[in-house]
Amino acid sequence: MASRSPSTSSWTAKQNKIFENALAHYDKDTPDRWQNVARAVGSGKSPEDVELHYKRLVEDVNNIDSGNVPYPNYRASGGKAGTVKS
Repeated sequence: MASRSPSTSSWTAKQNKIFENALAHYDKDTPDRWQNVARAVGSGKSPEDVELHYKRLVEDVNNIDSGNVPYPNYRASGGKAGTVKS
């Protein structure tokens, strides 16, 4: 099994937030989308790194939506399990 490079496997919360914002800015019809997203994220992420990260996130969402992965049981402080305080 090949090991992943640090730029592929390690994403900080800040990088993920920048990634999310870049995806919103550079939509699927943007030419050179992955190059632009990689440039926005920085930290040595390549276009291939950000595209793979995107594909893995899509796969995770699809698995959750299809029931293959249970929803987390988050607890709001002081609330009951499964409820969200507004």
